[in-house]
Amino acid sequence: MKFTLLLTSLLALVCSAVAEQETPVVRTLDPKLQPKIQFLNPEYLVYLPAGNTNAKLPLLIFLHGAGGVGDDIQQAKVKDEPAEIWKGIQKFNKGPCIVVAPQCLKKSKSGERGIWTPEDLNLLLQHLKATLPVDDRRIYLSGISMGGYGTWAWAAHDPQHFAAIAPIVGGIGREGPKDVTPDFDQWAANLARIPVYAFVGALDTTVPPERSERMIAAIQKAGGKEAKLKVYPDEAHGAGRVVVASAEYYEWMFSKKRN
Repeated sequence: MKFTLLLTSLLALVCSAVAEQETPVVRTLDPKLQPKIQFLNPEYLVYLPAGNTNAKLPLLIFLHGAGGVGDDIQQAKVKDEPAEIWKGIQKFNKGPCIVVAPQCLKKSKSGERGIWTPEDLNLLLQHLKATLPVDDRRIYLSGISMGGYGTWAWAAHDPQHFAAIAPIVGGIGREGPKDVTPDFDQWAANLARIPVYAFVGALDTTVPPERSERMIAAIQKAGGKEAKLKVYPDEAHGAGRVVVASAEYYEWMFSKKRN
């Protein structure tokens, strides 16, 4: 009887820990920084490991696609990618880490169409480093579709932040899939400084896979020795669901560490 009660208690603790791990926490950007942001919802989601730890932890920031824009962080909770990434980290045993999922507003304070910008995201990272036990040498960035564009843009603007980036089916221009940034060559030169693994679907008609192919080729030409591309021949714009379910995505990303 005592053994049965002990086993039941242990199972309850395990289930409790798992539940805690799978539930994101809603946090709010420092009020002093909020007046400076243009396109970010001040609220964001954080996935944290169960239990308290004094250790510095890897941080993965994941940027959603156009379908996630808005000002309702509760709605952002139902988006699949951050939850699936958190489950993938547990499944492939990548150890304790932090996953943050910010939300891009549909329109800026001045009425512009919502888009991920390095300026806003730098303020977010400043806040995260001040409020979470972040390992500076293991900050990772990934995103899908519009978030893939945000990944390219932020890392190209501020490569010094990141140990590695993984844009998924992302464009390379602020104005949408048909656009190409006028800073393309500078992006390539800056991105050559960090590990990059891009993922695309060969059948994608929403964001042409050629965008990522062109970017990776330019990074390699600029001297980037850790830039590569994976093309899923039978996938279209929904290739992200395959990416975040693969061990390769996590194995590659979490193996990188900034010098």
